[in-house]
Amino acid sequence: MDSITFSTDLESNIRLMQTIFQGDNTFVTRRAISHAGLSCAVFFFDGMVNNIAINQSVIRPIVCSDLSHASAETLCQTVLQINDSRVETDMAKLFASFLYGDTVVFTEGEARPVVVNTKGFSVRSASEPENERVLSGPREGFTECFMPNLALIRRRLNDKRLKFTFLRIGSRTNTVICLCYLAGVCEQKLVTHLKRKLEALDIDSVLDANYLAERIRDHRLSPFPTLGTTERPDVVAARLVEGRCAIVVDGSPVVLTAPFLFQECFQSNDDYYINFLQANLSRLLRVAGFIFTITFPAVYVALMLYHRELVPARLLFAVSAAQRGVPLPIGWETFLLLLVLEALKEAGARTPGAMGQTMSIVGGLVLGQAAVSARFAAAPTVIVVAIAGVTGLMVPKLQTATLWLRFALLAGAAAYGLYGVSLALALVLTWLCRMHSCSVPYLLNLIPRVQAEQEDAWLRAPWFFMRHDRFAVKRNSSKGDKP
Repeated sequence: MDSITFSTDLESNIRLMQTIFQGDNTFVTRRAISHAGLSCAVFFFDGMVNNIAINQSVIRPIVCSDLSHASAETLCQTVLQINDSRVETDMAKLFASFLYGDTVVFTEGEARPVVVNTKGFSVRSASEPENERVLSGPREGFTECFMPNLALIRRRLNDKRLKFTFLRIGSRTNTVICLCYLAGVCEQKLVTHLKRKLEALDIDSVLDANYLAERIRDHRLSPFPTLGTTERPDVVAARLVEGRCAIVVDGSPVVLTAPFLFQECFQSNDDYYINFLQANLSRLLRVAGFIFTITFPAVYVALMLYHRELVPARLLFAVSAAQRGVPLPIGWETFLLLLVLEALKEAGARTPGAMGQTMSIVGGLVLGQAAVSARFAAAPTVIVVAIAGVTGLMVPKLQTATLWLRFALLAGAAAYGLYGVSLALALVLTWLCRMHSCSVPYLLNLIPRVQAEQEDAWLRAPWFFMRHDRFAVKRNSSKGDKP
């Protein structure tokens, strides 16, 4: 596009534009000539523009103009009746705006085009995200439209220090992204680090925020998230106030936030809209649920295979009686039932509407009862797997990590019993201690050498104890962790 040059001859410019977009039936060329002789050509894409704005703010002012000749500046300042128009000489910016719904206007005797903001493509209304519903609190959510998403953030943060930095990524999609932060609250090192990562990306297309998340996140092969994701403006505003950065991607309702810590996986939006006592109880249940869902099947298999002396006699007799006649060893039995559980969850998620939920519940009940009746599986094993599946739903942000850890600990239990489970947990904890997100330790508030604010860590303090700098991290305590 940089090699394209326009001339002062209007007809030549019309032919050049028609040649560039030849074969595109949505490309529209509209000529407008005033009574005084002012001749202009208007170009836009059908379906991407607001037709009323073009007719009333572009075409009508040109036709009614009493000028016989007008420069690009005159056209912007005295003829066009629209609040956003500019003279554009950068061809890359010109075509990026044109392809995104703006209108380009050429006039006779002027080689510089005028770009008019006439975007009018249909957008989805802001509604509450399905995956982040709250019992009380705001009901708004981000949509796929870029500027309205930024407006939702700015409406909640009426602070002149709120900064929006635009970048374009993707050699083919030329997607606009926005790096949001609060100057003076967010560390400049973090902003520079993220901007450098984004500018260094070499990618053809960016169609969703996950295209960027997998490229710029720390520890790309880890199942634990090191970038936050949300579809709620109130969550983004809260994290910006805490000194973090947000990345908004055009065409995606998901906003990325960084840094992201392990403790945030157990936090919910409801925690800040309900009483702190209830919020803390819910957080403790989520932590317990995560530990339970990854260890319960493994501990059950380890006890039944290697450590039966640790099981109460009555419980051991009941489980042994239920296992009688089951053809598979208890380790393989638990493994296959966990696979069936994941298959039911996937089928329920991919089936549209209420049918998916019904199929998951009914399918689990029918298959479980049939497996026990046919002696393919023991009833205690079905109960253990069912409890592990239910508790795994308590922490949706760690579903990927839960799936991998559950099978890893199960393998350790089948091989070495409780010693294998302990070894696997120790390796996972060591791995987590070495992880970081944008130079911030991933297990912040669990590592003694790192000091940070504690008001909203694993438990939430009452609002009258909260301070504005509750995410402040003493960087000198983690020397060597440079972005």
